[in-house]
Amino acid sequence: MRAFAQAWPDGAIVQQAAAQLPWFHNCVLLDKVKDAAERLWYIQQSIRNGWSRNVLVRQIESGLFHRQGKFHPTLPLAQSDLANQILKDPYNFDFLTLTQDAHERDLEQALLAHLRQFLVEMGTGFAFAGSQVPLEIGGEDFKLDLLFYHLKLRCFIVIDLKVGPFKPEYAGKMNFYLSAVDDMLRHPDDKPSIGLILCKAKNKIVAEYALRDIGKPLGISEFQHLEKLPDQLKGTLPTIEELEAELSSKPIDQVSIKPAT
Repeated sequence: MRAFAQAWPDGAIVQQAAAQLPWFHNCVLLDKVKDAAERLWYIQQSIRNGWSRNVLVRQIESGLFHRQGKFHPTLPLAQSDLANQILKDPYNFDFLTLTQDAHERDLEQALLAHLRQFLVEMGTGFAFAGSQVPLEIGGEDFKLDLLFYHLKLRCFIVIDLKVGPFKPEYAGKMNFYLSAVDDMLRHPDDKPSIGLILCKAKNKIVAEYALRDIGKPLGISEFQHLEKLPDQLKGTLPTIEELEAELSSKPIDQVSIKPAT
């Protein structure tokens, strides 16, 4: 209680923010977040999104506060602020395992196979609208990697997946997609569509130049994921079949797996 009082000396702040959370949420915040501004941000997000204590812990441990996105400023101020709160950089896809030579299609299929975890990482308000969404433009066929609709932003969010580093031409391609989505899919009451380029890495200076004169709201975020065991190590560990055979043939206290050399 003394730590709580020291963390929130302003009575008005206590009543408006911290007092709206369960006590054990506040205990988590006091224990894990030392910066007052960061702590207040997590409180506001917990209240807005209805986070349980476990979700709050996961968001803190994943560094969500420091992963807020910074969007190209072409949106109205209110929508731009909300977009920056909702979108992240980097995204944490540790529920995926991909090899270093994986392609965009492999990444897309892996995300769809783990759609629930994908939506949890994306955050509250994202509604999945489709993958490889077809667009016919000028007699040519194009496809959007992933399409979402955000219930708070009231707009489509187009995601383009890249397993390599960001390249300037990706911004022009996304600008093209956003123009097409706004003309072909957007409802008159919807806000302008937003583009998100998800790539393995980016050079911040290159990204800044690529976005400088773009007329559409779009952002570039990195993503992180687990990698599959390298091929050269696969033979040094026992397989599942070897483990099962060893376990089924001996009492548990006699089981020994000989390490490979």
